[in-house]
Amino acid sequence: MPEGGCFCGKVRYSVEGEPLGKALCHCLDCRKITGSTYSTNIIVGGSGFKLLSGTPKSIAKTADSGREIVSWFCGDCGSTLWRDGPGFGDGKAVKVGTLDDINALDDNIPAVELFTSHRVNWVGEVASAAQKATM
Repeated sequence: MPEGGCFCGKVRYSVEGEPLGKALCHCLDCRKITGSTYSTNIIVGGSGFKLLSGTPKSIAKTADSGREIVSWFCGDCGSTLWRDGPGFGDGKAVKVGTLDDINALDDNIPAVELFTSHRVNWVGEVASAAQKATM
């Protein structure tokens, strides 16, 4: 069962099962919470996600999609670990870069890019991924 966690190690989680989806998101929220050009995510079913230790903090807001989205992060180091909300059902959008496996990013090639209308002009598209201007 793959595990992941925040930068300081106080919040830990595990995921089980095949991802329901693999996506890059270029929305303005993802750019803010990553401090970068996009976020790399896997969608994990609710029963496949387990919080192992720590007590993450959360912040909810209306996302670019118009739906509420909740970001879960470590209150000590600030690492965003996953997001959820009505648009995901019981699933979690896990930030792939927080998984412990050094190959996690290579093993989770995005199948879709979301909010490509916000992609910065010096980042190319993932050739094998579907392109969506919104969600």
